[in-house]
Amino acid sequence: MDEVTRLGNSLIQHGDFSRRVYLMKLDPADLPEVIARMRSLSTRRGYTKIFAKVPRHHAAPFLSAGFIREAAIPRFFHDRETGDFLGLYVDPRRADPGADGAEIRHILELTAAASASSSATPATGPESVFACLPADAEEMSEVYRAVFATYPFPIHDPAYLRDTMSTHVAYFGIRHLGKIVALASSEMDTGAGNVEMTDFATLPQCRGRGLAGRILAVMEEKMRSQGLSMAFTIARALSAGMNITFSRRDYRFGGTLINNTQISGRIESMNVWYKKLERNVE
Repeated sequence: MDEVTRLGNSLIQHGDFSRRVYLMKLDPADLPEVIARMRSLSTRRGYTKIFAKVPRHHAAPFLSAGFIREAAIPRFFHDRETGDFLGLYVDPRRADPGADGAEIRHILELTAAASASSSATPATGPESVFACLPADAEEMSEVYRAVFATYPFPIHDPAYLRDTMSTHVAYFGIRHLGKIVALASSEMDTGAGNVEMTDFATLPQCRGRGLAGRILAVMEEKMRSQGLSMAFTIARALSAGMNITFSRRDYRFGGTLINNTQISGRIESMNVWYKKLERNVE
């Protein structure tokens, strides 16, 4: 499993799992040295990609160092500044999506068609969405283990779920016949005013019922009530269902991160989607 640590005061994730360095949160005081430090770490460890999520006004030194802008979200930071998702391919071969490229384009075409022909209202059903509690962590981990053979963060570990639940992540689920059958989470960055809608998992026997869309609708409302202004996701580019789920909820496509993340045994490309969480006006 990749580890989360710091270079200076900037938060990174790195490891052999996704064979990359991921700059999760930049401390501007670390510029420009953090770029050279990430390259040095990649060289020492044999990583093939560096991925950075940074405010637009700090992007210039990254672009000068050879990073490319793979995706962007307007008003991502503090409801004002664009967030740039930047990639540097230490090994140029990783920049090639290969045979996946045509399928990624096809899924985006399907997503656009599905969005144009359907309402943003998710499917309804008898089961209600609930906010997960620490006591649910064991069962939640079982669901995640059943859905994902591997995952970028240790959601298979109940202790990790409880720990993140107590700090900055709200988990939501749906039960059927008393058992959790679908989950997702809202990873909140209250300082920047944004939230990542992530960790979606539905047990195979319950797919096709719109459960992910129903959870997403509830998460949006909860995050809006928390004062967060921008929701986004980094979704598996080869998952037609997840991309369609976000498009139907009026998320906009922000770009594709090529060969970015290891999930379920292979490094996959990821699509960025985003949605402004407009405040309700009474």
